Amino acid sequence: MRKALLLGIAVSCCLNMTVSAQLKRLNQQQTFKGVPSITRPMSNIYGWRDDNHYIEMNESNRSLYAVNVLTGEKAPYTPPPKSNVDVSIIKDDVYIQYGKEEPRQLTNSKEQEKNPTLSPDGKYVAFTRDNDLFTVDLTTGKELRYTSDGTDVIYNGWSSWVYYEEILGRSTNYKAFWWAPDSKHIAFMRFDDTKVPMFPINGSTGQHGYTEKTRYPKAGDPNPEVKVGFVPVTGGDVVWAAFNEKDDQYFGTPYWSYDGSSLMVQWMNRGQDNLKFYAVDPNTGSKKEIYNEQQSSWVDLDYSGRIEYLQDKKHYILKSDKTGWAHFYLYQLDGTLVNPITSGKWQVTDLVLVDEKAKVVYFNARKEASTRSDLYRVDYDGKNLKRLTFGDYSHRIQASPGGKYFITTYSNVSTPYKRALLDNTGKLIKTLGDTKSAEFDQYAIGKTEMITIPTEDGYQLPAVITYPTDFDENKQYPVIMSIYGGPNAGNVSDSWKGTSNQWWANEGIIQISVDHRASGQFGKEGVALMHRNLGKWEIQDYSTAARWLKSKPWVNNKKLLITGHSYGGYVTCLALTMAADDFDFGIAGAPVTSWELYDSNYAERFMDSPQENPEGYKKASVLSYVEKYKGLLRIMHGDMDDNVHMQNTIQLIDKLQNANKHFELMIYPGGRHGWGGLKTPHDTAERIRFYYQNLLDKPVPAELAN
Repeated sequence: MRKALLLGIAVSCCLNMTVSAQLKRLNQQQTFKGVPSITRPMSNIYGWRDDNHYIEMNESNRSLYAVNVLTGEKAPYTPPPKSNVDVSIIKDDVYIQYGKEEPRQLTNSKEQEKNPTLSPDGKYVAFTRDNDLFTVDLTTGKELRYTSDGTDVIYNGWSSWVYYEEILGRSTNYKAFWWAPDSKHIAFMRFDDTKVPMFPINGSTGQHGYTEKTRYPKAGDPNPEVKVGFVPVTGGDVVWAAFNEKDDQYFGTPYWSYDGSSLMVQWMNRGQDNLKFYAVDPNTGSKKEIYNEQQSSWVDLDYSGRIEYLQDKKHYILKSDKTGWAHFYLYQLDGTLVNPITSGKWQVTDLVLVDEKAKVVYFNARKEASTRSDLYRVDYDGKNLKRLTFGDYSHRIQASPGGKYFITTYSNVSTPYKRALLDNTGKLIKTLGDTKSAEFDQYAIGKTEMITIPTEDGYQLPAVITYPTDFDENKQYPVIMSIYGGPNAGNVSDSWKGTSNQWWANEGIIQISVDHRASGQFGKEGVALMHRNLGKWEIQDYSTAARWLKSKPWVNNKKLLITGHSYGGYVTCLALTMAADDFDFGIAGAPVTSWELYDSNYAERFMDSPQENPEGYKKASVLSYVEKYKGLLRIMHGDMDDNVHMQNTIQLIDKLQNANKHFELMIYPGGRHGWGGLKTPHDTAERIRFYYQNLLDKPVPAELAN
């Protein structure tokens, strides 16, 4: 029986190799630049005009068309006039442009204005200048100044660095003010960075160089003092929300009520294990607690649309992972829980649409598999839960305004993206597109599949693996393991990965990405395991994956490379030190090397402060394991990284040098947390060189060396 089975495998391998040999291979231009691509683009779905027409963009001339969902008929589409207003900065001043009219200048000052934002009623533009908050009345042209105490450490409506990076988000471009929906008030945050330590970032250009001075609170440092204020659009005294700015606390992104009568302010303690919502009156600053959540690990201050206010002005839908899994809950405005909307050991991801008339919620979730996203519907009371999407695919959804139809763009690791139209019962109405080209099947593609890797204590770690194009179980192949590794930041998904990995498949390299137990694939239950001990579970599970790979007869157990950037750089450095028995090579970009060197909000969320958890910080530090280092680690860092300071890399290489350890180092001058421009080709070429030299034991091919 065994002999017959082995013979069958051998015959199958031979047949696959014969078929593969008859097919074309993707060349350098196709793999690295996608030219010519073996997939074809689909039209861009710009949104919806109404429930029966979606808006499609013609990529060649950027024209918009309204497409009838049933007949496919197209008609030219012009966006509503209100969306045709552009407010922008031109040469440091604010300009407004209506349609195709000439831009009209609104400000004229020596200082630069930032984040100009049109009021909902279209009558005012708010902005910050020199860390103070202003508006311009578009009718009269009059400029109003609301604050006057802005300095190099006091910011009104402009974020302190740690809020920009960790709380309000990079997409805000430091903006920290919010128009009321009735345009009568502006809410804003005032930051006082006086006690926040300054971290110098040294630029090397010119004869004498220069220094950027950033107020950057590292773990355990004083944070900015923050106040939430309100100003009437017509001017007047600032009304401050009734919080004590001297308290050690955080404020998340606020949400205005529909009528502008109150602002929902998210408050959190410094320990980040208690989240409260307050309804704040913009006229008096008085506050009323409407929600209180505590967790033994930490509570995420704001993520992916935590609150959705309903138009009935009586309820909101809250997203919380307080049970160990992210789910939706229906609340009254006063904070009274009506009922859970979803429950179970699976994760909701985001709300798609709420049909208030039918009392139905449409949402995306990872229920069928943690690596896939599907669309569901459920009644307000949690009943009649139904999956609306289909197949073993990951789906990206665009809903019509009333929820009558949904467009899904879907794929899996072996299926290029497709697009289809569904109705709100899940019925497939029509296929709208397919990126698989007619030439696709003429090429030999290295097989990519979803697998799981078992741990000794019962977890099944999800992984996506790409085998060499002519995979032969009787041969041994080197491995590249690409990771990120941060809390609730898994990067394994059952979706199309493109063909950029096919060069290495053709060269005979196995490529794999694995998620650990705290990646989010196992809910907050899994993520919370990282509390106070970053580094432990990531390395334990990645080492399990490494040993699983090296146990396979088709893996070269001396050539396993791990690579990642930022948190992935941290894990890569740990792998070549703490877990050096399991990994042979590493390429680490911009690594955190010790958590007391990173910012307060992120590091303390998971680790508490260094004063509270000194042993945890020591165990989580790459610097603690330098004596165990072996193999070959390549470290890359931008010398002006204002996120993960190059200080991290300097402290690591100092210890490596003192221990007489061999490693590679590449500094990218002017690089921030990433690097682009002329540095990108160099980075790519160096990575290619590293792979050929250390994994393939041969020179870089001439076509890649240029």
